[in-house]
Amino acid sequence: MAAAKYSDDIIRSRINACPKLASLGRINQALRELVNSDSSMSSQIAEIIRRDPSLTARLLRMVNSVYYGLSNSVSNIEEAIFFLGLRQIRELAMATPVIEEMASFQHANGKAPLPWKDLWAHSLGTAILTREILGALPITIDDDTDYLVGLLHNAGKVVMAHAFPEELAEICATNFETAADVCRKEVELIGWDHAQIGAVYLERHKMSDEIVLAVRHHNTPAEAPRHQIFAAAVQVADCLVRHAGIMGGFEKIESIQRDAWLEVQGWHLLYGADGPETRLARAAIDNALTRLPQMLSGLV
Repeated sequence: MAAAKYSDDIIRSRINACPKLASLGRINQALRELVNSDSSMSSQIAEIIRRDPSLTARLLRMVNSVYYGLSNSVSNIEEAIFFLGLRQIRELAMATPVIEEMASFQHANGKAPLPWKDLWAHSLGTAILTREILGALPITIDDDTDYLVGLLHNAGKVVMAHAFPEELAEICATNFETAADVCRKEVELIGWDHAQIGAVYLERHKMSDEIVLAVRHHNTPAEAPRHQIFAAAVQVADCLVRHAGIMGGFEKIESIQRDAWLEVQGWHLLYGADGPETRLARAAIDNALTRLPQMLSGLV
């Protein structure tokens, strides 16, 4: 393998030069406080949502998607909140500002357009399935870490588009067999892969240790020094989303064959040997994969 093109110091300086995303520190705080309150009223939540045109548009697209199968379209925000429920509203509140802000600083960079919609679809799909995978385990997660680790696992690719556009262009033009091949090419061209780049970027934004480590090790969860369960769930979810035909967004990579996720580190860390829990997990995954395209149709 050729020597790394950039030193660690140069890579870090380029990452530090990327725009800071305010939404990562305060993701619609007012809305989150409302939806987490037992006394919240739909009218109060609706009033907050109306202040954000992008969130409003996603809310109405989602409730009117095929997934919900409503006979008449919904154009009233309070009615949409009723159909979606507070959990879905909270997920929208997290995803929307992150996506909009990341996309805005990339468009401002003036480079050739990249398939951002594909990347967001993959990120959202991974967030949804990561939450479902962890929700099926006998553990309690009191916050939204399970959703955020999936949503942000490819943040490093967004940073690469801003900090290493020429290298990313070469990666986009190359055909790969596996995600591991993509990471090896990133290391060859830059010195770090997108997982390490994304982890350093998110650490700079004061994200939690669980999120930073899950992003850093989402391709190698057994190497995570702590919180392996989050990295493992992201790796499995990433495979599942690729199998569903929702690829990573930028690179050209072979499709994932059915049950390939049974062979990855993450699956063995989560479920161990084949047994009742594994069979239940496979049944839940099959159900989630069936619903995923419709769930995403209103989000992206």
